[in-house]
Amino acid sequence: MDWVERVLGVRRYSRNGERAPHKPLLLLYALGRFRNEGPAPIEFSAAEKDLNRLLQEFGPPRPTSAGYPFHHLTTDRLWEVTTADGGGSPGPNVGPLRALHARGRLHPELTAALTKDSALLPQLVRALLDANFAPSLHADICQMVGLDLEDAELPSHVSDEFGRRDPAFRPEVLEAYEFRCAFCGYDGWLDGVAVGLDAAHVRWRTFGGPDDLGNGICLCALHHRLFDRGVVGLADDRSITVSRKYIARAATSRSLVLDLAGRRALEPQRGLAPVDREHIRWHARQVFRSPARAA
Repeated sequence: MDWVERVLGVRRYSRNGERAPHKPLLLLYALGRFRNEGPAPIEFSAAEKDLNRLLQEFGPPRPTSAGYPFHHLTTDRLWEVTTADGGGSPGPNVGPLRALHARGRLHPELTAALTKDSALLPQLVRALLDANFAPSLHADICQMVGLDLEDAELPSHVSDEFGRRDPAFRPEVLEAYEFRCAFCGYDGWLDGVAVGLDAAHVRWRTFGGPDDLGNGICLCALHHRLFDRGVVGLADDRSITVSRKYIARAATSRSLVLDLAGRRALEPQRGLAPVDREHIRWHARQVFRSPARAA
């Protein structure tokens, strides 16, 4: 059985293309628990706080519940839920999940495969991360679920789909923005090489974002991570938005983030394509933590 394909094929909630990484986050959490504690069942009440935090930080920018993936992942034959009285899952509502002491565990067939093949777990982790999240978030997610971001080769038919990146994308974007962060203007170099600058995808590649200039923007490492976490974003006129949910107390945090609100992002060189508004709107809907602060 190809477990990588099974994991990548989980059925997800879909409405107008909205991001819904609830099941992948639960799977990553369960894989972390398996790695550190073995195949013991996970009681919903004990995991609810952790799952809600994962959903809040890495899920879509809308209210959601840990009960949703805890129940619905059972339909994919990767996860089982039982209650204290021996019944199955009582549904996605958190009240019954708590009251009936619902417990979930990885499907026994998957547990057996993970026990037999030590390379499978890092492959599943890599596949889940590559298929659902921007690369800048991978280390943070792994840290929260108790996993190491291990290098694992995926099967060729999977790596071709998620791992192939156009090598020309980064130099094209950095050159277009003249090696400056479009948000803060940072332009550091070391021994003739730009350092701390990234070619950021506005629409994530895992959600159809192309490797072209209309979907790229040059950002420093700090603003790239904040962009992928939804702290900062772009408006249709390509001015910078800052989430009202972001709190900053130190003067450096205010100057590096809060003071960006309303400022126009740097444009690429004259004659080159700026960020496409379609991709800006995708990021605003799917990643940015609205509402935005007043400029």
